[in-house]
Amino acid sequence: MRPHALLPLGVAVFMLSASSCRAASAAVTIPDPAVDVPLASASGQRVAVLAGGCFWGIQAVFEHVQGVISATSGYSGGTLANPDYDEVSSGSTGHAETVRIVFDPSKITFGRLLKVFFAVAHDPTELDRQGPDVGTQYRSAIFYTNAGQQRVAEAYIRQLDAAHVFGGPIVTQVVPFQAFYEAEAYHQDFAARHPDNAYIVINDAPKVANLARELPDLYTAKAARP
Repeated sequence: MRPHALLPLGVAVFMLSASSCRAASAAVTIPDPAVDVPLASASGQRVAVLAGGCFWGIQAVFEHVQGVISATSGYSGGTLANPDYDEVSSGSTGHAETVRIVFDPSKITFGRLLKVFFAVAHDPTELDRQGPDVGTQYRSAIFYTNAGQQRVAEAYIRQLDAAHVFGGPIVTQVVPFQAFYEAEAYHQDFAARHPDNAYIVINDAPKVANLARELPDLYTAKAARP
């Protein structure tokens, strides 16, 4: 398990409060992407693959986004086939904790998913870390599955940097998708199954609350499940 995740709440609050990530306490108001793909005319399924720190929080956020069919925690971006959590946590595999998002393109665009990603799901200015979690396995990355996703992601990062939305430059990698390896069952829906866990209370539950408050048109109370 990640550091502090199983500590009693009072102890963990004391240890984590000084290092909790920005997204756990406040959302960032950002514009819609100027470059995006239009909504599809018919229902279907598309895939977005995103990394932004601990996958517990990323999964929890996107399970509450309108148009998302499922969000699954896993590993992407490395060289080892079928890695396990301990191997990825060692930082030696090159993989990042990642979430595969299946969405209906007639209900939400890839660009709007990225708005959630940048606004409330994580801090894209933190390099190889996210709040209390440190290492390349916690890096910020967009694994694009086609040229359209690459175009939208790169344009949006340029747009946000030019607007000085954040206090520093965005360090999110935009790289081609190669493989996704589903994480162990105990990682799936961890935030929903352990709402009183200290790590979830401090780092992840506020992200879902920020989604509901800051992006109500994209929020749904009914969670999508893997």
